[in-house]
Amino acid sequence: MPGPFRAKITALGTYVPPRVLSNSDLEKMVETSDEWIVTRTGISERHLVAPGMATSDMAIEAARACLAERGIGASNVEAILVATVTPDMMFPSTACLVQDRLGAKCWGFDVLAACSGFVYALATGAQFIASGVHRRVLVIGADTMSSIIDYKDRATCVLFGDGAGAVLLEPAAPGEDAGIIDFIHEIEGCGGPALCMPAGGSRRPATPDTVAQRLHFVHQEGGAVFKYAVRKMYEICAQILERNHVTAADLDCFLPHQANQRIIEATRERLGLEPCKVMINIGRFGNTTAATIPLAMQDARAAGLLKPGSLALLAAVGAGYTAGAALLRWA
Repeated sequence: MPGPFRAKITALGTYVPPRVLSNSDLEKMVETSDEWIVTRTGISERHLVAPGMATSDMAIEAARACLAERGIGASNVEAILVATVTPDMMFPSTACLVQDRLGAKCWGFDVLAACSGFVYALATGAQFIASGVHRRVLVIGADTMSSIIDYKDRATCVLFGDGAGAVLLEPAAPGEDAGIIDFIHEIEGCGGPALCMPAGGSRRPATPDTVAQRLHFVHQEGGAVFKYAVRKMYEICAQILERNHVTAADLDCFLPHQANQRIIEATRERLGLEPCKVMINIGRFGNTTAATIPLAMQDARAAGLLKPGSLALLAAVGAGYTAGAALLRWA
């Protein structure tokens, strides 16, 4: 990784809204069943925001928890990066809203890479640290997926939940082993139509017709997305491990994006990872898009999978198509 400094994660904070939507609740809303959902996705429940709550609200909660863990105030933050596909509004950015409410004196911006958003934002923030430009960067992944989900579409409404997570990046001390070792990202834009929100942008702005056609919700070609994710999750993980001369046996923890338990299990098996090294919490949260990996970090830490010195692999695949992986040693 270029630059004189290695970025390390020095604090973590997460937030999920208290309201829970279970599979049995969904059975009353669409033609589905708990067995069907669990068998195909691994999801039992997901958290949803209360009416009036937005992405910036969850991001603020996660950011405050993160800064409290570090024991510093928002005035110490020099940049804020928010990964999200569900901003409060088209503009200003969610980062602007978070900066204002935190009371930080800094700059920042949003990163839109769908389910890969957190790993993209993490790599971007790490470069500000690595170059020596900044010493404290707040990276947040937050999404209110319930705001863009059609709860009449059983193919998508069972998958997603709401949540947020934040990490603080700071320089590792000279000679310190901890920090972000490497990252790899790529996009394959030809996959865009397979997972998208068709309307609401400049090509198809909101009209009575787009609303009537329900084009402001997530649309997904499930089979195509699943096949791509199964292939790409493994490929990008194998690539970053090989590039850094690391084997699956060397890893202490695998933190995959939580989109589908079958995708995670397929990746684990192809990598040759022991099940005990893989954090899977999709059953409790569903797919929270940019928030899944920090939520997984929190649970991995609580379970003792992620502790000082742990070698961890992060990986995600998302709409776009986007894909990303990061190798780090936990501080």
